[in-house]
Amino acid sequence: MPFKKLLQRGFMLIIFCQLLLPANAQQILTLEGALDIAAANSPDIRRSLLNLERSEQSLKAQNAALKSNFSLSVTPFNYEKDRQYEVYNSKWFTRELTESFGTFMISQPILPTDGTISLVNSFGWQNNYTKKFVPELNTDVETVNKAFTNRLSLGITQPLFTYNKTKLELKELELDLENAQLNYAMQKLNNEKQVTQFFYNVYEAQMSLSISQDEFINTQKSYEITENKVTAGISAKEELYQAELNFATAKSAVQNAQVNLDNFKDQFKQYIGMDIMEEITVMTDVKMNPVIVDVKKAIEFGLSSRMELRQREIDIETSQFALIRTKSLNEFKGDVNLSLGISGDNEKLRNIYDAPTNSPRVSVSFNLPLYDWGEKKARIKAQEAVIQTQELNQTEEKKQITLDIRRVYRSIQNLVNQIDIAAQSEKNAQLTYEINLERYANGDLTSMDLNLFQNQLSQKKMAYAQALIDYKIELLNLKIQSLYDFEKNEAIVPENLIQKNRP
Repeated sequence: MPFKKLLQRGFMLIIFCQLLLPANAQQILTLEGALDIAAANSPDIRRSLLNLERSEQSLKAQNAALKSNFSLSVTPFNYEKDRQYEVYNSKWFTRELTESFGTFMISQPILPTDGTISLVNSFGWQNNYTKKFVPELNTDVETVNKAFTNRLSLGITQPLFTYNKTKLELKELELDLENAQLNYAMQKLNNEKQVTQFFYNVYEAQMSLSISQDEFINTQKSYEITENKVTAGISAKEELYQAELNFATAKSAVQNAQVNLDNFKDQFKQYIGMDIMEEITVMTDVKMNPVIVDVKKAIEFGLSSRMELRQREIDIETSQFALIRTKSLNEFKGDVNLSLGISGDNEKLRNIYDAPTNSPRVSVSFNLPLYDWGEKKARIKAQEAVIQTQELNQTEEKKQITLDIRRVYRSIQNLVNQIDIAAQSEKNAQLTYEINLERYANGDLTSMDLNLFQNQLSQKKMAYAQALIDYKIELLNLKIQSLYDFEKNEAIVPENLIQKNRP
């Protein structure tokens, strides 16, 4: 028997050494510290930031495209020789061309009208050699033309009777950026919720391990009492067998709680972006701090500032843009092209404009759809149905926000009562266990009955801790649902955004 007692105490020493030795190298995390780590390293936050970066750069590129565009194309050398047929004179001739040319262009989009104004200058040099047979002279006539050429023109292109594609694309990118910003803000809130949930999972697992260790210590005490009573011949040997079983069960519960804790820690570290191999322990003060919640105020803030509602508005606007494009199918539209230019050529560069030639060009064209077998009408109706669906989604989103806030409010009120009950139950279970432990020591209770009271105490401790954690989670959930922090009594979005979105 003394040897068994030595083994039991040795097992306890090993357990506490395992818990204490890693603690020296563990990083102690508070909830605020975990949120800071997740804000910088969480994969979900990083994905949201990358999406935000994509939207910002796309809008930046579109705004840059609205500025003047400068381009230069250069062909330093071009040589070609071929045999061509002159239709007018029904004769073949040989042509050999050597040239060098370049074009410089400045184009400026006109945002208000969706037109484009451009300034183009083409400069080059060519050596054009032709060889043609002339029957009247009964010989080949060679012609050589070496000259510098230059053409400067100012042109305007303007679409008519159609929507402004440039404005539409710009507005879509602006809405896409706003949507990305909303997604990022929502992801931060969701990240806070998820981190908090994972954090309390680890905290609860730590408490479960601590309670299992307390249960193990109590079981060891009862085992020692039983061992002494059996040795003294006061109790039957069967009592010792039951005590040994209870002891083994308590030891297994400690090991299971440790495995469960390690698993929750790994999930937590993965989500916040920590090194999986790093040792951590969480620390927080979970206690009951009653918070006064005004459900009407919560609903008002939720309906005025929830970012999902603005996203539904963006969906409606985007669908309306798609309707504009749909209506442009097979539409009556036109284009106006105006160009004023001057060109010249001469063997000498300085005399290139001695005899300039004006080169005006004006064209007006129209697209006149005749019959499309009802395609356009059907597509418009289909897109209108999409818009109505988006509007319905917005209405239902408002209802869902109201329902969610009311549900969370009821849950908070119920949890306040549950916490009081759980606290009293834990206190009663503790007193009951202490009384029955004394009865067991006096021989008025079996070890099996005492084990039932021990299990009851452990369950009540966990129930109380779980009620406190659920209360904390629901308060956070209410903050996310209403975008109002009732613990600090302040809104968590800028007041100007609330006023902007207030119906």
